[in-house]
Amino acid sequence: MAKKTDPNPSAIEAINEMADDLLHLGIITEERHRQITIRDLPPDAGKIAPISGDEIRHLRQTAEISQSTFARYLNVSTGYISQLERGTKTPSGPALVLLDVVRRKGIDILRP
Repeated sequence: MAKKTDPNPSAIEAINEMADDLLHLGIITEERHRQITIRDLPPDAGKIAPISGDEIRHLRQTAEISQSTFARYLNVSTGYISQLERGTKTPSGPALVLLDVVRRKGIDILRP
């Protein structure tokens, strides 16, 4: 019989951090936050559809904000937003996650 291995500790930390963020943004309730476990995640969890430069520009222009303001919301540089919109860079990591949230929920989710 094979020994069952524990899930990757860094994956668990990432799941917990994501759950904390979802709670903070009001997307999930306190009760649901307490219930989240690795079993709750679908097999494709963490896989975010790519977002093109044109789509990023459209999100920003629809929100009627400058590249500088958009960069502040995403906690990245204005130059990075410019590169994303031109397609010379592809978003990844936290920037991709935040762009996906904006794509699904609108810019107001990031406004203070």
